Amino acid sequence: MQRLALFIGSVVLAASQAQAELIINGQRVTPTDLTSSSNIPNYASQNNFQNCLANLRSQAVARGVSGSTYDRYTQNLSPDYSVIERLNYQPEFSTPIWDYLSGLVDEERVQLGRQKLQQHREVLNRVAATYGIPAETVVAVWGVESNFGDISGKYPLLQALGTLSCEGRRQSYFRGEFFTTMKLLQRGDVREEQLKGSWAGAFGHTQFMPSTYDELAVDFDGDGRRDLVSSIPDALASTANFLSKRGWQSGQPWGFEVKIPQGMSVSGEGRRNKKSLSSWINQGVVRADGSALVQGNLSQSSQAGLVTPAGPSGPVFLVFKNFDAIYSYNAAESYALAIAHLSDRLQGKGSFMTTWPTDDPGTSRAERREIQQFLLNRGYDIGAVDGLIGDKTRQAIRQEQQRLGLSPTGRAGQQILRAFRNENAKNLMQ
Repeated sequence: MQRLALFIGSVVLAASQAQAELIINGQRVTPTDLTSSSNIPNYASQNNFQNCLANLRSQAVARGVSGSTYDRYTQNLSPDYSVIERLNYQPEFSTPIWDYLSGLVDEERVQLGRQKLQQHREVLNRVAATYGIPAETVVAVWGVESNFGDISGKYPLLQALGTLSCEGRRQSYFRGEFFTTMKLLQRGDVREEQLKGSWAGAFGHTQFMPSTYDELAVDFDGDGRRDLVSSIPDALASTANFLSKRGWQSGQPWGFEVKIPQGMSVSGEGRRNKKSLSSWINQGVVRADGSALVQGNLSQSSQAGLVTPAGPSGPVFLVFKNFDAIYSYNAAESYALAIAHLSDRLQGKGSFMTTWPTDDPGTSRAERREIQQFLLNRGYDIGAVDGLIGDKTRQAIRQEQQRLGLSPTGRAGQQILRAFRNENAKNLMQ
């Protein structure tokens, strides 16, 4: 998702990626857009939801929504105040980069992604020829955003966006998405029953916000509709169109892992502070396997920024403009790195050569399911065994960590997994 620092069903963005402004589907939303201005009534205290919708009708019409369309889709609309709780929710803790990536780029997703590459090879070849985006990159976005269409969100969009248009913060922004959703319905791109997605309005195979859908979705299967919900060709091509419009350079890498000389300062370095490869070579930077930086289509003058998501002692990367294109999909470097790494794995490349600087590495989704099953067997009410670590699972892990004499972090890492496995082994021997 590319929206409101959110990943459907899979991840929570690290708090370190939070910004004073949001970038949603590549659109920069300023703080002014994200707060209720003095001329926007607070309908939570002054009027009811229907009065709010009635007052928004003229704005919708001014944005291109016909009066009959607006009336049709709002006459029986009711608010869902759970989305306001989501809007105001602050993550309990930031997600370490090794946890973030281990759940997004695991063997399970890599293998399924390779199957999707083969299954949709003809379409992906046409997409690559049309937009210049590698099939593996498009499929990586698809895998991270919705697990290849399996997890695309449960919230009825009109209800969620209508509520966010009338309650809480960011009303101005969400009203635009609310009106655009109706325009998509009016145009016939989607049907109302298809419009289920995230609480913030992202939907479809690759989780477009309505305004981005309106701007960049394409009809790639030739049926006369831009359908990113039911048409995989449309969804994959639209994703490639997004990346192309955000500056993807065909034939160039997103970046690669490097080694830096011991003691080299990384202060002030980052994705935005790009330098020529010749400059990095002069500082002693080499690829992680020890080979030269300039290979393939790269030259001494190619511009790259140094990214250190876990500091200089962890994996370090030189990133190019294609990394920025991925970043624009959801403004977080951890997200862009997940897409980039998954795309590499789908091409047959290996994991990062440098280990993360932690004594408690992250777990795959299969390993997280194993942890959840152990917790269920211990009698904890944590819901389904799905590999998604929510509040109930974290709370149960804390209690188990305290029982086992471990630091009560609530993390579903390798440390607690080993402890559970050891305890199971001891129980089997008794």
